[in-house]
Amino acid sequence: MKKEIINDTKLIAYCGLYCGACNAYLKGKCKGCIENTKASWCKIRKCCIEKSIKSCSDCNEFKEINNCKRFNNLISKMFKLIFKSNRRACIRMIQADGYENFAKYMSINQKQSLK
Repeated sequence: MKKEIINDTKLIAYCGLYCGACNAYLKGKCKGCIENTKASWCKIRKCCIEKSIKSCSDCNEFKEINNCKRFNNLISKMFKLIFKSNRRACIRMIQADGYENFAKYMSINQKQSLK
């Protein structure tokens, strides 16, 4: 049985995607970025955990998120192209509106990413 898309800030991935609207999460195949300990391959996740921050939106190392090599790499560019996602826009929305408003918007609109 497929899960319902809910408003939950714990379902915001470190890179800004909203796991609460991801098919893998909704089908029960993934616990979401924060709970997915198998995602040790993700450099963004590892970096945020090491810095003890909720997502790249809280990072003060780079003025422009795309200057971060962990955030803006070949895999993320391919992901953006294939899934028509814009993690940068997600991070900017979190910075502007906060985690609660971002999760609410994404759940209401049933979006994993901004386009």
